[in-house]
Amino acid sequence: MKNEVIASQFELLADILEIQNANPFRVRAYRNAARTISSTAESLSDLVATKADLTQFAGIGKDLAKQIQEIVTTGQHAGLEDLKKQVPSGVLDMLRIPGVGPKKVSVFFNELGLKSLEELKAACEAGQISQLKGFGKKTEESILANIGQAAEHAQRISIADARAAAETIVEDLRKLPEVGQCEVAGSCRRRKETCGDLDVLATCSDPGPPMDCLAGHYLVEAVLQRGETKQRVRLKTGVEMDLRVVPEESFGAAMQYFTGSKEHNVVVRQRAKDLGLKVNEYGVFRGETQVAGRTEQDVYAAVGMPWIPPELRENRREFEWADGGAIPELVTIGDIRGDLHMHTTASDGAATIEEMALAAKERGLKYIAITDHSKRVSMANGLDETRLRKHWEDIRAVRERVKGIEILCGIECDILEDATMDLSDDCLAEADWVIAVLHYGLKQPREQIMKRLMTAVKNPHVDIIGHCTGRMIGRREGADVNFTELLKAAADHQVMMEINAHPSRLDLDDVHAAAAKDLGIPIVISTDSHSVNGFDVLQFGVDQARRAGLTAADVANTKSLKDFRKLIKK
Repeated sequence: MKNEVIASQFELLADILEIQNANPFRVRAYRNAARTISSTAESLSDLVATKADLTQFAGIGKDLAKQIQEIVTTGQHAGLEDLKKQVPSGVLDMLRIPGVGPKKVSVFFNELGLKSLEELKAACEAGQISQLKGFGKKTEESILANIGQAAEHAQRISIADARAAAETIVEDLRKLPEVGQCEVAGSCRRRKETCGDLDVLATCSDPGPPMDCLAGHYLVEAVLQRGETKQRVRLKTGVEMDLRVVPEESFGAAMQYFTGSKEHNVVVRQRAKDLGLKVNEYGVFRGETQVAGRTEQDVYAAVGMPWIPPELRENRREFEWADGGAIPELVTIGDIRGDLHMHTTASDGAATIEEMALAAKERGLKYIAITDHSKRVSMANGLDETRLRKHWEDIRAVRERVKGIEILCGIECDILEDATMDLSDDCLAEADWVIAVLHYGLKQPREQIMKRLMTAVKNPHVDIIGHCTGRMIGRREGADVNFTELLKAAADHQVMMEINAHPSRLDLDDVHAAAAKDLGIPIVISTDSHSVNGFDVLQFGVDQARRAGLTAADVANTKSLKDFRKLIKK
């Protein structure tokens, strides 16, 4: 069981307890435990298996250690399952509304008795929310404006959660001696930012064993449907999963068909039709004769095309590339040589400069930039100029001690609401690497948002725009950015653009990352790590870049430090 799965159960437990107005110290203990678990590089499952002492981790006492052992060994937390019965699922859906947390949800549930998004919407429309103590008309209007987003994401999960669940189940199905091949398909395989459901395909002469295994899996809450070759289950996260058992001679065709996208497959089927062929989940057929289907490569070859990476299958440019014999060789995680966005204990990180450097080195990185927050982010202990200069001295000292990895003195500098930079030009000029970001005022009109971004792009000391919209997927809308204007200015002023790899951000999105590539803007894939475990999200950023059609040449931090420095305008 992955650490994220364990941490998510503690986070949900804390949310429910806070909704129930439980002891705040208890709530905080679970939140701290979740943070510790998600920040821990070691697998807690492995530690439980070896009977290691889990109380070695900060914030994990004997009681929490027992609960972790329970989750790992039984697949669930009995206390959480009991709590979930006390709070309707529709109440938990309210947590997905941007700006609404457990405290607000507690009021809606306990004082007004609201049990669903529909009931909350009706209460807002009736003016009941604005009458509550501590609420007002603006809060009510904000909920109404964003409740649709919550409903849309109510049954969708992040790509991180989707991969953790789907890949765990696939790994367990592969252990069955009866199962030949087993893979994740659908939007999860295409690495979309969120997934509405999950698809798994397996080959097996007898569908019984894999279906029995899935039905009894610790991540599964209920079996919704079971047929001869297809089984549908609901996971404990609420998302549903389909398992399809197919013959070996159809596995490639099924993978192509169920990976999608629908738009991509429509074109593939039409091309097959033009050649007198038929493509479906069982294979490629000429009349009644199957001519391909065992592998995806065979399926595409039968319709006159090279194999197309799943991340590109959105009917954008993949067919143009295929027809020109120029499917891009997409960037891989092995191409990445540096990470240029991370935080330490100097602001809101959980590890020291040296700990972050050593963790990055252990992962094979050749250079990093330490980029703690500037002073505007006071809640994250942001640095003023005096503290920042001292921090850079500390970085240089670590640079001398830690060999085998280069450490740049960086800063994540806020672009303030009045369109000025949070730190002076004199200070920024001393940095090796400057990330400019929007953290506050994301709801400002487009004109002001663009004024702020242009201030940063035109600043001679800014190297890159980080997580440029400030969005949090499913939780917070990003700023209203004119990307045509922003990307043209970035190209003109030699400013790079970041793909923030954290699965709750993935900002730039794939569409705008592709537009940046077309303009020749170097992209940097960064983790925004706040702990040594934070480097593990790098794959999600690489997947986003792959969806944009980026090659290693398009990504600046695939280069050696010497060549990377040549891209920095100053």
